[in-house]
Amino acid sequence: MISPVSSPPRNPHRPRPEATPYVDLTRAEWSALREKTPLPLSAAEVEQLRGLGDVIDLDEVRDIYLPLSRLLNLYVGATHGLRGALNTFLGEKGSQSGTPFVIGVAGSVAVGKSTVARLLQALLARWPEHPRVELVTTDGFLLPMRELRERGLVSRKGFPESYDRRALTRFVADIKAGKDEVTAPVYSHLIYDIVPDQKLVVRRPDILIVEGLNVLQPALPGKDGRTRVGLADYFDFSVYVDARAEDIERWYLNRFRQLRATAFQDPSSYFRKYTEVSEEEALTYARTTWRTINKPNLLENVAPTRGRAALVVRKGPDHKVQRLSLRKL
Repeated sequence: MISPVSSPPRNPHRPRPEATPYVDLTRAEWSALREKTPLPLSAAEVEQLRGLGDVIDLDEVRDIYLPLSRLLNLYVGATHGLRGALNTFLGEKGSQSGTPFVIGVAGSVAVGKSTVARLLQALLARWPEHPRVELVTTDGFLLPMRELRERGLVSRKGFPESYDRRALTRFVADIKAGKDEVTAPVYSHLIYDIVPDQKLVVRRPDILIVEGLNVLQPALPGKDGRTRVGLADYFDFSVYVDARAEDIERWYLNRFRQLRATAFQDPSSYFRKYTEVSEEEALTYARTTWRTINKPNLLENVAPTRGRAALVVRKGPDHKVQRLSLRKL
C-alpha cells in the first residue's frame, strides 16, 4: 500500500526536466509580476526614448519594463539591507556608506539594447528611493579612430580589442567605490569618433546603467597570467537583450535605411558618402559590414556572454519580447 505522503512512481520513459540556473517565463507570466506598479511614462516620452528602427509602445513598457523596474527596485532595497547587515558585522571600524547600484545591459548591434537602457533609466528614476539614475554607454571607451588605424583595428571596431577596457573598468570601479566625481570620454555617432576635449561627468548616482556590446566579457588575464577583475564583476544586476541573428540583421539593414534618410544627410556625418550613391550600393555596404564585422562579433564575443546575465530578454521577429529567463539565487 502506498503511503498518502509518498511520491508517485516516476515513469522511467519520461525524460527528467533539464536543470537550469534560470527561471523561464512567458511574456504573460512576466507581465503579471508588475502587480500594481503604475506606468509613469506617457506615449510621447516612450517615443523619445525609442531607438531608430526599434518597435516599442506603451503596452511593451507596461508588460516588460515595468515588471523589470519593480524587480530592480526590490534588488536595490535588498542590497541596502545587506549593506546594513555588513555594517553591523564590521562595527565602527569598517562601516561603509552607500555605493551606487550598477546595472549592465548587453546585446548585439541593432538589437535594441540602447532603448532598453534608456527605458530603465527613465523608469528607475521615477522610484522615490533612487531618483539619481545615470546611463553610460561603452562607446565613449572605444579607442580613437587615429589609434584604431595605427593598430590596424578599424575593421574590428566594436570587438573587445577596440576598447580601452582598462579605462572602462577603472571608471566603473571608481563609481562603485563612491568617488564624488568620475569622468568618461564622449563618443559621437555623427563623426564616428571620440569627441576631443569633451567629458561626461558622473557624480555619485544612486544607480548607474552601463550599456554596451561587451559589458559582460570576462576579464583578460594579465601579462603575468593572473586573472584580473573585469567590468562585470562590479555589476549588481545585468540584462542581455537576445534575438535571432537573422532578425537582428534585418533590423540592422532597416536602421541603416532610416539613418541614410536622416542622420547621414548631415554634412558632418562620417557616413555622408552613403547618401551620395544608390540605395542598392549603400545596402551592399551595410550587408557586408554586418556579415564581416557585426555578425562575427556577435557570434564570437557578444552571444557567448549571454549566460553571464542575471536576466535574458528574448525578442521575436517583430522586436516584441516573447520570453524572459531570470537567474535563480
